[in-house]
Amino acid sequence: MTKASARIPDEHAQTLVDPAAYADGRIHETYAWLRVNNAFGRAEPKGYEPFWVATRHADILEISRQNALFLNGAKSPTIVNQETDARIREMTGGSPHLLRTLIHMDAPDHHKYRALTQAWFMPQNLRAMEERIRGVARAAVDQMAATGGQCDFVREVALHYPLRVVMEIMGVPREDEPRMLMLTQELFGAADPELARKEDPGAKLTPGVITDFFEYFRKLSADRRANPTDDLSSVIANSVIDGQPISEFEAMSYYIIVATAGHDTTSSSTGGAIWGLAENPAELAKLKADPSLIAGLVDESIRWTTPVKTFMRTVAEPTHLAGRDLAAQDWLMLCYASGNRDEAVFDDPQAFRVDRKPNRHLAFGYGAHLCLGQHLAKMEMRILWEELIPRLESLELAGMPQMSQAVFVNGPKTLPIRFRLH
Repeated sequence: MTKASARIPDEHAQTLVDPAAYADGRIHETYAWLRVNNAFGRAEPKGYEPFWVATRHADILEISRQNALFLNGAKSPTIVNQETDARIREMTGGSPHLLRTLIHMDAPDHHKYRALTQAWFMPQNLRAMEERIRGVARAAVDQMAATGGQCDFVREVALHYPLRVVMEIMGVPREDEPRMLMLTQELFGAADPELARKEDPGAKLTPGVITDFFEYFRKLSADRRANPTDDLSSVIANSVIDGQPISEFEAMSYYIIVATAGHDTTSSSTGGAIWGLAENPAELAKLKADPSLIAGLVDESIRWTTPVKTFMRTVAEPTHLAGRDLAAQDWLMLCYASGNRDEAVFDDPQAFRVDRKPNRHLAFGYGAHLCLGQHLAKMEMRILWEELIPRLESLELAGMPQMSQAVFVNGPKTLPIRFRLH
């Protein structure tokens, strides 16, 4: 099939790259149209290199499974327009990456760098942290109770609970957490007028934010090399790759991905859970009647929210996929939030159901790039709900929630609720 006949209508192509569409819900209308009419089509939005768009669960799985064929590092693994790509390459001397994290790497480097911290994020290691995390969760619920029955759940609870957990793991002092939160929001919310760095709202490029992260972690890393402790920052600071100390650029990149993705996506799914329960009181009643459904709540809120909306891949060599002929260097977009509402896989996919089984969501990715922190994220959420749900007598929205404007990572940024706790 020719590229011309595979072309996605301009209206939908522009929606795919419009941060506001991910906040106001138009993106789900485009996804639904694409799944039916052009599930693996070619988008040519103005100002962007053309790219293929995978909206079906099966196609996203197939692409994610073949890491040698669909590459992370050849081009940007997140969507950028041509102007931004050119500026990044100018700043970096030709590289499409301002950072070099696990999401920017392919084999063999990806496996080597992932192995540095993988043991930290395995269930057997995390179990030793469970009581510490439960203490943080209880404090979060107590803080929620202290609001008197009405609060913005995102701003007063969801943002801070996973942040506290990840910063403890990294060894970041508590007094520095507000700075980490602000920088994370500026990084992922660069296209959101409320979250972006104020002197550059709506920016597509965040070199100032990255510089500030580097400045902070450079000092932390130097301290951990001189005075290693048992935290994750010490592991990164003293890592060895191929017999040589990890480079400063790659160490700083590693700190940033753990410090940002390690809490922001969990915050979004936590907010999504409360949003879903507030709109569906029968689901809350199910949880209260059967606390064993909390594991289902965790997975359903992750599926329903899907904080990582998109990743990009680059085709390594000519191939055929979903009835299309792809050329080497073709760029393609994985639309996880679409795959997670694919009617071919999920019964009534728009519904929020805590007892959904099976729930084969793609929110953590698949294959070699499966989210390193998935076990921590699910554990944090499970513990929070074990502390909150038994005390939660009623819950409803107290206003209209708002989503952040972002094509890469987005979630609720305000979530006003009314509730009763005992």
